[in-house]
Amino acid sequence: MKPFNKLTAQENEALLKFPAYISILAAFSNDKLDKAEKNTAMKFAHTKTFTCDPLLSDFYKEAEKIFEKNIEQLDKDLPKEKDDRNAAIKKELLKLETIVKKLGNEYASAMNRSMNSFTEHVSKAHFNVLTDFIFPLTALGLTDIKTYGDSLKI
Repeated sequence: MKPFNKLTAQENEALLKFPAYISILAAFSNDKLDKAEKNTAMKFAHTKTFTCDPLLSDFYKEAEKIFEKNIEQLDKDLPKEKDDRNAAIKKELLKLETIVKKLGNEYASAMNRSMNSFTEHVSKAHFNVLTDFIFPLTALGLTDIKTYGDSLKI
């Protein structure tokens, strides 16, 4: 059974936005998501489809299909002011954490490693250090799965 079968349609839709949120968060160092940043994120999302943990293969295949649409829509819908945008993304990451937990520890661990890799790649591509965002990303894979989310406070 695919892990996605455990989720509602709304949860699946939200989860497929995960790479777009991470890309916007990582690339938003200059108060806007420019074309080069979007292209880098899109290329990496495509690469992840072929290089990810086998557990995540179906996830990335589906996420890649709608990645460009998701990143454009999120960029349009999220607040434009940096602090407000960051707060909105952090709020969504907390929701995604709850969804990922439903998929079990093995899947959550693979997802956490993958999203950390995604973050590092997009950040490095834009010389952006995510010091302001370490606390949500720590919960998404840099800590033991048992403490998943314990440090996430807005």
